[in-house]
Amino acid sequence: MPELTLADLLSRLGLAVLLGAIIGFERERKEWAAGLKTHALVCLGASLAMIVSAYGFSDVIVYEGVELDPSRVAAQVISGVGFLGAGTILFFKQQVIRGLTTAAGLWGVASIGLACGGGMYLAAVAATIFFLAVLLGLSWLERNYFGKRSETVLSVELDMRDNVLDEIRAALEGAQLDIKKLSIVPGNGVPDSLQIVLGKFSPEKKLAAVGEKIAQLGGVRKIEW
Repeated sequence: MPELTLADLLSRLGLAVLLGAIIGFERERKEWAAGLKTHALVCLGASLAMIVSAYGFSDVIVYEGVELDPSRVAAQVISGVGFLGAGTILFFKQQVIRGLTTAAGLWGVASIGLACGGGMYLAAVAATIFFLAVLLGLSWLERNYFGKRSETVLSVELDMRDNVLDEIRAALEGAQLDIKKLSIVPGNGVPDSLQIVLGKFSPEKKLAAVGEKIAQLGGVRKIEW
């Protein structure tokens, strides 16, 4: 087995830190607990595990009868990092779960670290590019065409008049937004407050469009979600 030079060692570990930090920066930007440092460290650790797995036992395999599988140490990284990823998953009420993308990112970053440790630089860089494409590109697609996975609450301040509720309901139904609940709080001298709970997966484009339409109705003073 060829020896690992110092230049190779530093290049593999350094690339792992760089690629892990690049992916971690995207998570840090969204203020997740597992951010830049966590992803960089996971990628570095996985890279080191791969190097140790491939080169760390070269002094014992020379003996007769000693056989080692160089993939066994690296294989444990994939399962072991799953426990770290589980710590980033948060469970909220109404069956809302957050952190799955970050957990998947940590698992993927570990795989990138293994590629760096194995000297597969092209595969590691290519995987990082694809990771960023998924995190950035598909996030835009989800946000604009699928909406949030939790319910959305529209708050409307208005001076109550005849048919205004029918007009608001027609605007929401025309945008194909699912109305789960509608409640009115009388203002007692101030504008009345209308609370509308919409179903899950309400796209932001539709919310913005219907918000502008409702804001133009007579008597509506303010709308927000």
